[in-house]
Amino acid sequence: MIKELYQYRQLLKSNVRKEIRGKYKGSFLGVLWSFVNPLLMTLVYAIVFPFLLRNSQEHYTTFIIIGILPWNWFTTSISQGTNSILVNGGIIKKVYFPRAILPISIIVSGLVNFLISCLIIFIFLICSGIGFSFNILYLPIIILLQFILQLGIILITSSIDVYVRDAEYIINFFISLLFYATPILYSLDMFPQKLRFILQLNPVASLVTSYKNILYYQIAPNFMQLGYVLVLSLFLLWIGMKIFNKLEKGFAEEL
Repeated sequence: MIKELYQYRQLLKSNVRKEIRGKYKGSFLGVLWSFVNPLLMTLVYAIVFPFLLRNSQEHYTTFIIIGILPWNWFTTSISQGTNSILVNGGIIKKVYFPRAILPISIIVSGLVNFLISCLIIFIFLICSGIGFSFNILYLPIIILLQFILQLGIILITSSIDVYVRDAEYIINFFISLLFYATPILYSLDMFPQKLRFILQLNPVASLVTSYKNILYYQIAPNFMQLGYVLVLSLFLLWIGMKIFNKLEKGFAEEL
């Protein structure tokens, strides 16, 4: 797979550009939606949830935005990546190219949008007076871990979705549930140690906590949590490549 992807690297680049340009094509605000959408979501949560959770978190809006943006990248990548093979069925049946280019393009274009939207986080950190610390140097590592995790997941889900068309809806349902098991609107410190350990089994929870540690609390991330995410992500990537390579042989017939 890696050898083929390298041979078709120009196609991968052009597909990534197409995904980035086509996402907001025809809309009035265009790429500004990368900023507006998370800001509107944050505004709603910042108004409603302090009352529901009785949350006294300082700089709560900044606290939320640091969690919302990585979560948006995760959900967008998984939902769009899962049906990336199905929506390109017409091309797959006509032309040969490494099918993995399609889900990988979704991940990479999502990464570009995420990096652009990180400007929002930096603006909130400056305006809130939190600022920056040297722990921000861990940011590329956490982003890379999230990239690997998402790639492993969508290699699995995109290949299965071709054969089981309900997979897309089941996955979106579980993602909706996962939102409440991820410390975006709350801190894990609110829970007793045993429950906190269970919540941290969710790799996205560990990633969001790491983002908040280095940006909001300005402390080093928990390396045991990141080690767990690394091992799980590499395992899912290995499994994803195995499953994708096995199932892609029948994509054209199923589509």
